[in-house]
Amino acid sequence: MKRRTLLGTAPALLLPAALVHLNVNAQAAYPNKPIRYIVPVSAGGGADMIGRTVTERWSKVLNQPMIVDNQGGGGGVIASQNTAKAVPDGYTLMQGYVATHGTSPATRKLPFDAVKDFTPIGMIGGTPNVLVINAALPVKNIKEFIEYLRKNPGRVSYGSSGAGSLTHLTMELFKQQVNSFMVHIPYRGIAPAFTDLMGGQTQAMFPGLAAAIPHIKSGRVRPLAVTGLKRHPLFKDVPTLDESGFKGFDAMQWYGVVGPAGLPPAIVKQLNESLNSVLKAPDLREKLSVEAVEPMPMSPEQFGAYIKADIARWTKLAKDRNIELDN
Repeated sequence: MKRRTLLGTAPALLLPAALVHLNVNAQAAYPNKPIRYIVPVSAGGGADMIGRTVTERWSKVLNQPMIVDNQGGGGGVIASQNTAKAVPDGYTLMQGYVATHGTSPATRKLPFDAVKDFTPIGMIGGTPNVLVINAALPVKNIKEFIEYLRKNPGRVSYGSSGAGSLTHLTMELFKQQVNSFMVHIPYRGIAPAFTDLMGGQTQAMFPGLAAAIPHIKSGRVRPLAVTGLKRHPLFKDVPTLDESGFKGFDAMQWYGVVGPAGLPPAIVKQLNESLNSVLKAPDLREKLSVEAVEPMPMSPEQFGAYIKADIARWTKLAKDRNIELDN
């Protein structure tokens, strides 16, 4: 009886070890189901296009569908909250960008911590901002623009896509560095801001390059300089602010991928390496050029450091310029 009992319990004694083995195999099989990719804006815009372009190719490398989930509203707050609360298993990712992980944390009290509540996975890419002026302004370059500001104190206004936006903060950074005054006119989005700039109601703006391209090509606005540390390939004759004497002026509209805090390192490594392989494909660079975005592959550590530095930069500026907004 004793021998039969022991033989009968032997499979049960082996069961926990078998479960551990199966569990290890299950973890190693990531991903084994579709991945939700949250884009914190409504469908149809530039950020949405970037997300869909990247995930279309990324899903093929991972051999699993990536389902784009547009969650607009609250300037990315809703999407960020949902991502931060998700199970950290690699099946919920978000396309973080300069608003969710840069300017908003610097200017608003948010219901999430842009650093502690997320796992950085990798940068997708960025596009510079460009200093543009109404084409009728008697200014041909950035030096002449600074002289014009000093000769016309209080008579120059600039538009932005909204208070606390990158277009707002970039111009405030410029104003701080040239020690000149311009009146800020915030708009509900970049389109009405451009309408008034071209109509002469405002004289200058610092939009993302992608939004400015059609208006630059039409001749209705004049580009004076771009942010970043090198000239953009689409406008090689437009100097950078850095080469114009504003060292380190590299404010950028960037896009990257984050997940909830606590993602397993092995999954982060797999996602980062597969994302970077997608970013290095020539056809992706061509697709992203529609939004003037240059791919910027980074390691998770590099991307995490970039986020922290961006938040620190805009937090300091917001404090210096007394910019504090309600959520």
